[in-house]
Amino acid sequence: MDGMDNPTPGAARPAPQPAPAPTIVLVGHGMVGQRFLEALADRGVAGRARVVVLCEEPRPAYDRVHLTSYFSAGARPDDLALVPEGFMARYGIELHLGDPAVAVDRAARTVTARSGLVVRYDTLVLATGSYPFVPPVPGRDAEGCFVYRTIEDLLAIEAYAAGARTGTVVGGGLLGLEAAGALKGLGLRTHVVEFAPRLMPVQVDEGGGKALRRTVEALGVQVHTGVGTQEITAGPDGKVAAMALSDGSELPTDLVVFSAGVRPRDELARACGLPVGERGGIVVDAACRTADPAVYAIGECALAADGRVYGLVAPGYEMAEAAAAGIAGAEASFTGADLSTKLKLLGVDVASFGDAHGAAEGCLDVLYSDPRAGIYRKLVVAPDGTLLGGVLVGDVESYGVLRPLTGTVPPVAPEHLVLPAGAGAPVAFGPAALPDAAVICSCHNVAKGAIRAAVAEQGCTTAAEVGRCTRAGTGCGSCAKVLGQLVDTELAAAGIAVDKGLCRCFAQTRAELYETVLALRITSYRELLDRHGRPEARGGEGCEVCKPTVASILASLAPTIGLSGHVLDAGQAALQDTNDHFLANMQKNGSYSVVPRIPGGEITPEKLIVIGEVARDFGLYTKITGGQRIDLFGARVEQLPRIWARLVAAGFESGHAYGKALRTVKSCVGSAWCRYGVQDSVRMAIDLELRYRGLRSPHKLKSAVSGCARECAEAQSKDFGVIATAAGWNLYVGGNGGATPRHADLLAKDLSDAELVRLIDRFLMFYIRTAERLERTSVWLERIGLDHVRDVVVHDSLGICAELEQLMADHVAGYRDEWADTLDDPERLRRFVSFVNAPDTPDPTVRFVPERGQIKPLLPLTVIS
Repeated sequence: MDGMDNPTPGAARPAPQPAPAPTIVLVGHGMVGQRFLEALADRGVAGRARVVVLCEEPRPAYDRVHLTSYFSAGARPDDLALVPEGFMARYGIELHLGDPAVAVDRAARTVTARSGLVVRYDTLVLATGSYPFVPPVPGRDAEGCFVYRTIEDLLAIEAYAAGARTGTVVGGGLLGLEAAGALKGLGLRTHVVEFAPRLMPVQVDEGGGKALRRTVEALGVQVHTGVGTQEITAGPDGKVAAMALSDGSELPTDLVVFSAGVRPRDELARACGLPVGERGGIVVDAACRTADPAVYAIGECALAADGRVYGLVAPGYEMAEAAAAGIAGAEASFTGADLSTKLKLLGVDVASFGDAHGAAEGCLDVLYSDPRAGIYRKLVVAPDGTLLGGVLVGDVESYGVLRPLTGTVPPVAPEHLVLPAGAGAPVAFGPAALPDAAVICSCHNVAKGAIRAAVAEQGCTTAAEVGRCTRAGTGCGSCAKVLGQLVDTELAAAGIAVDKGLCRCFAQTRAELYETVLALRITSYRELLDRHGRPEARGGEGCEVCKPTVASILASLAPTIGLSGHVLDAGQAALQDTNDHFLANMQKNGSYSVVPRIPGGEITPEKLIVIGEVARDFGLYTKITGGQRIDLFGARVEQLPRIWARLVAAGFESGHAYGKALRTVKSCVGSAWCRYGVQDSVRMAIDLELRYRGLRSPHKLKSAVSGCARECAEAQSKDFGVIATAAGWNLYVGGNGGATPRHADLLAKDLSDAELVRLIDRFLMFYIRTAERLERTSVWLERIGLDHVRDVVVHDSLGICAELEQLMADHVAGYRDEWADTLDDPERLRRFVSFVNAPDTPDPTVRFVPERGQIKPLLPLTVIS
């Protein structure tokens, strides 16, 4: 020891050891938990501290706000994922899935997980969220009772619903209507039971609740308000059979979903002695710290400093930011949050903001109501004109501007602001009029000033770039339209000309190229490029962006400009991508699928037999699609013409599954068979599919016709959908059941057959004429607005409807089946070979082996070399 205290002169001193990295343990990995991790990363903490995450669910954080979109056609649980690829590895974050924390020892500063893992922490963050409240009614444990909270809940509901006919949701709030939408999407007759006198009692007032109920019931969901659930009765098999209500009535049902609110998950805090609120919630201060300075709580498990438990994601994100700032040594606080919401529930737009119920003393209501259109709009204003809040049902177009104005005196009188979009302010008014302090993105608390700075000071030129810079628009998405308008306004104010050209070859947009081809009757890509391309691109070969885009324009206008319309004719074949080039969809193993058209899903036994024989003879894997067609997988290129020949001889034609064109018009059985059907949906679906078959467009098109309001064909998730009424047909447009689900909007109602077809003709040709490259109708409609589309298509405000109708008439008159035309042309058939040295049979050095009924080539090394 003396030697250590008095080292020998000249002896080397031991190198100082670096302090161990602090350990941060996050309990819970939901939306708020992931936002906390991102905030740590943004502040440089995640890279220099050990971060351990204990997650109860078997999957990383996902978007719980859009949970119902899981039931959209083709959706997968991974579509909701929130964790960027490689995020955990990049910051060295240790994520333990399916291993929740079960105990906290504050004295030892350890957390014990269910697996027995013990982690010592320097800082503990509780983001345990909430759990669904299930009322203590008799029978709530019967088989067939569920809650609606996680993906696992949805998977269980989906599996059980396969054997059910009727489903009932207990609770008519936000999640309750989400759950009702899910049950309806699963094909169940759906009921909603709400104890309060109206739906969404927290968000909307009595008038809004009435408007919402009318619209929801018109969609086929039966609503019961002002009654409670007394008992759930089960049948002899132990499964749910009925529900007894407090008014003495009984509601037969096969499935029950409880969505009657949530409660904070604060059991870990209670067990380790942290203070909790009288009605639950872990008590935290403005910095989101608990009574123990080493422990934070954020999100739905926390009782904030203002005495509230917040159940929305935006306040949770603000808490996550405050906690991350405190851990990083910065000052931040959370003292309350904006409770505004904008949602689309069961296809109905609903929004509320500020003092929606008019609780402020002396406040005034400014109302607009149109029961026939399902529109209700109320603004709450103070006597001095200050906007205090509002409720919007059915038309929420102005939400993005109204919400940031809360607390200010708007530059336009409230009686103008309350009118629906297109009939409001008599003077120019929009996002540009908002003050810089106005919060545009409430999810991430991004003000207009920050968005302007991102454009002016950081060089952002698109909404996506601003989102990456500020996170604006990356939450619920309700601010996306206003964000885009602000970016465009700032760029224009700065004199920045943004190149909106299609690609490096063309300075024009797709819509401008369409008009050029139509007006000048241009019939080839080469002519268009050499006459109207950028100077440096003329005489070149074009690019992978513009070639298929121009090919689509030429195909959609072919009958009008004098082309045959076949995608393999003249110079068009070289423009196509692989699918259009071979008139079939390439699969991941290099083989192709064949999808014959089955209009409206109607097919004869004889045609079914032919499909079966073709699949058997060519060794194809068969699959019934979500669009009521039959996919044949595993065909080789040289087999395609022989397969088509068999199908064409039996009366089939191309289903255009390979093209950006109309895919299918799905239908229920309608009045011909269903006891609820009020119109012949099958006949209408067949008529529409045969009319629009082969119509090339900026993106694929899907449609459906439902024979009644029960909506079994899911028409409201289609690009254009039709629902029968006793008075005719309702036309919905702009739906999308893909990766970004969107319910369609009602364009017109109670139409005759002729009126319906005329409006669809106009809508489709207006979309084809004005949409951008690969722009779905859903995105296009959001961009240009439903009111504008209605003005043009229904009211002919631009005077172009006659031209749109003629373009469609040209298409219908000029339609020819691409399979049959290919079979009749030896020159076209020459391209359908797998091997140029063996055009009729596969190369003998290549073996083909079946894989799940598909054919996969197995190449020997000699061939590969």
